[in-house]
Amino acid sequence: MSVFSHTEFDNHEQVVFCHDKITGLKAIIAIHNTHRGPALGGCRMWNYRSDAEALNDVLRLSRGMTYKSALANLDLGGGKSVIIGDPRQHKTADLLAAMGRFLERTGHQYIAAEDSGTSVADLQVMAQHTHNVAGITAHLGIDGQPSNGDPSPATAYGTFIGLKTAVRHQLGRTELNGLQVAIQGIGNVGYRLAEYLHHAGAELYVTDIHPDQVQRAVQQFGATPVAQSEILSLDVDVIAPCALGAILNEDTIPQIKARVIAGAANNQLAAPRHDQMLRERGILYAPDYVLNAGGIIDIFYDRIGHDHNKVRAHIETIDDTLSEIFNRANEQQRPTGEIANTLAEERFKK
Repeated sequence: MSVFSHTEFDNHEQVVFCHDKITGLKAIIAIHNTHRGPALGGCRMWNYRSDAEALNDVLRLSRGMTYKSALANLDLGGGKSVIIGDPRQHKTADLLAAMGRFLERTGHQYIAAEDSGTSVADLQVMAQHTHNVAGITAHLGIDGQPSNGDPSPATAYGTFIGLKTAVRHQLGRTELNGLQVAIQGIGNVGYRLAEYLHHAGAELYVTDIHPDQVQRAVQQFGATPVAQSEILSLDVDVIAPCALGAILNEDTIPQIKARVIAGAANNQLAAPRHDQMLRERGILYAPDYVLNAGGIIDIFYDRIGHDHNKVRAHIETIDDTLSEIFNRANEQQRPTGEIANTLAEERFKK
């Protein structure tokens, strides 16, 4: 399994394969770029179908974190780590401790945070064996209420801000009352996004690999449950991908009837060409790493001194960044993802 010739290898500075025989830990740490500062990115635990799939994911995700930090105007680089395994079955305290020891070996080049399949409690176990974790300090959240450090609320709020910007730009609507939104993935971020949308009067359609999470959204928000195979083809205003990536591809894009795609999932485009494919179909794609930057903004302030009012204000600048991207895309007749990449590269390649 080659790394340097891998299609997702993008001049990554470091890729580390981690194995602990006693606990069964198998993990990969990818550091993409540290020009602006140490690489910060989540530690994901997922039941990947193969080692190759895990490598593909971590390379894509780490690159995305570089771009995300740059467009969020943070002095951070981009990195990511993945643990191979089912978090509901294979996660143990000893396995997390082993991961913490591997994180420590990277020096101060990579800092891990919560991600899909991991929690603040998991990162706190790792923190007993490394200094290279973040987002585990109790503080006031963006709503002014006590928080244990979980960045999910901030990620959801930023996604909500970005979704509103996209709707205003594409549909000419400043209010969300009656807006039809299909949410793919109703976990920590997707559920909180659904909550924001529900309070704004949106009509929700939801799906998830875990039926209990779908049922919770149905009960709390009056959402309509939808099969996973149908969520992207619904006749709605907005699709909000909030699960795993690569869901916008040759097969799914022709099925999409929504005019806006705005969600929190990382790496939604299966390949760069799908950015142009969406544009040609008249679908406005809000680049995922712009929308979901709320979490990393929250964690950044956790490291330098948390002030929930400053965090909230910084997250709300997502509206300005997206507006610039959309306007430039219109002026230059280029896809939005391409414009976002150009802006980010101007910042982290200096």
